[in-house]
Amino acid sequence: MAWIYLMIAGVLEVVWAFAMKQSGGFNRPGYAVVTLVAMLASVWFLSMSMKVLPLGTAYVIWTGIGAVGAFVVGIVVLGESADPLRLIAAALILSGLLLLKFASPH
Repeated sequence: MAWIYLMIAGVLEVVWAFAMKQSGGFNRPGYAVVTLVAMLASVWFLSMSMKVLPLGTAYVIWTGIGAVGAFVVGIVVLGESADPLRLIAAALILSGLLLLKFASPH
């Protein structure tokens, strides 16, 4: 269950990052509220996963899901650059996340 909580926390991190971008510096109240609620929920799910998973593994996976997820949303939804170096960098982050997952004893 800890890994499921961690995945939910990571997805919520992507949600709040996107909502924060859309909030225009918290000038759009709807997006600002989504940002804050998703942040709180993300941290709560992260804390639930940390009851079982090691701190380093949980935190790196959480931030990695957020980083790669926000990267993908930026490209797909916001039309950000998908040049080869950026894609390689994201692939390296993703490979590190997978290695941590397989190295975790839980």
